[in-house]
Amino acid sequence: MKSRSPGLVSLVGAGPGDPELLTVKGLKRLEGAEVVVHDRLVSAQLLDRAKSSARRIDVGKAPGVRRWPQSRINTLLVAEARRGRRVVRLKGGDPFVFGRGGEECEALVAAGIPFEIVPGVTSAIAAPACAGIPVTHRGLASAFAVVAGHTSAPLEQLDWAALVRVGTLVILMGRARLPEIVALLLRHGMSEATPAAVISHASTGLQQAARGSLADIAARARELGSPATVVVGEVVDLSERLAWFTPGEAAGPTAREGVVA
Repeated sequence: MKSRSPGLVSLVGAGPGDPELLTVKGLKRLEGAEVVVHDRLVSAQLLDRAKSSARRIDVGKAPGVRRWPQSRINTLLVAEARRGRRVVRLKGGDPFVFGRGGEECEALVAAGIPFEIVPGVTSAIAAPACAGIPVTHRGLASAFAVVAGHTSAPLEQLDWAALVRVGTLVILMGRARLPEIVALLLRHGMSEATPAAVISHASTGLQQAARGSLADIAARARELGSPATVVVGEVVDLSERLAWFTPGEAAGPTAREGVVA
């Protein structure tokens, strides 16, 4: 008997939370999928766009719970594709921004499985934008850096001396460790007066934001939920006049990068 040709795995970025921020190509892949392997906080409205016959598999991680180790997710993608199925790996934000998409691609390459990447809107840019904060702005910031605030490695291993010199610093998954992050920035020369903001559940109906400075942002953001994005830099002050987002106009639960970490 002739063996069935392997299917295709599409790593699709679901965006920051608002289901309308999925790309056109991502939507086409989702609507044509036979299997959807998705993160825990991907919008239910997005999952509803898959056909009713599609198998939906939630491989997301709850905080402190590792129900699906990465090796098991890799094995699942390979197994479903070897059955000749069109598989969509639906990941919060962008697959290659703290989403371990590269590891999944390496597993597919090793198994000889065809794959493609459909980039998504990363919360590193979308969350600040939804709070009226451009990550770059002429005269204020000509560069920005994105770091992960939740990592198995000690935060001290990052080059904070270099990070404090970047125009805008965006920290994903950093709310829980915000006091530690602030202390590291101050220790390496950043001023307490540096504007800072935290945006929770960006682009969704649950969005909330706290704005202040490094001196008080940890206290101001204490009640905000996760996922949250931290922004540090002079561009934060622009939100006073550029704020535009009305949370009540958005719908659906949020997605985030890094939930497969």
